[in-house]
Amino acid sequence: MPQDASPPYANSSREGFQAAGAAGAAGGLGRPPAGGADDETVAGIRSVLAECGGLAVDAGTLAIDDDLYAAGLTSHGCVGLMLGLEEQFDVEFPEKLLNRRTFESIAAIRDAVRGLIDGGEA
Repeated sequence: MPQDASPPYANSSREGFQAAGAAGAAGGLGRPPAGGADDETVAGIRSVLAECGGLAVDAGTLAIDDDLYAAGLTSHGCVGLMLGLEEQFDVEFPEKLLNRRTFESIAAIRDAVRGLIDGGEA
């Protein structure tokens, strides 16, 4: 990928997420591959973060366990993030998951989304 090209997870299309997963598996995102569906989920979360989170930093530069609030996530950004995640993954966050801990990191969001997709609650 050329140096000046946008990272693949900045694209909100399904193809962008697949490209992000493929790039991650090849080590193209600077992170070790996590494997298949996890890569796609994390790429989708990064895309929604970039679009709806209002972060002070590029979502692509964050490790999955970095504190999103320290990266600039506000309560307003958290609402936008939640709505974007619900649309992206076709899930609905129940009231018990609407807390700071659910949205504190990409890993926490990934775990919550996985739990919702699998039919339970994280």
